Amino acid sequence: MFTGVKVFSATKAKEREELGENVTRWIKSNSDLEIVDRVVCQSSDNEFHCYTLVLFYKHAKPPAAQ
Repeated sequence: MFTGVKVFSATKAKEREELGENVTRWIKSNSDLEIVDRVVCQSSDNEFHCYTLVLFYKHAKPPAAQ
C-alpha cells in the first residue's frame, strides 16, 4: 500500500539528462519515505521524447522504542 505519489517527467534533452540526478536528490531529501513501487514510461511523437518516472511511497515506520 502507498500513501503518496511523486512524478518526475522530462521532455527536453537537457531535462532528460538531469532526470536521474533530480530523482536521486529527491529521494535523499525525503529519507523518511519508503519507495514501495515505481513505473517508468517513455512516450514520443515526431518531435519530442518524454520520460516519466512515477514513485509510489509511504512514510517509513519510526524505529521501535528501546
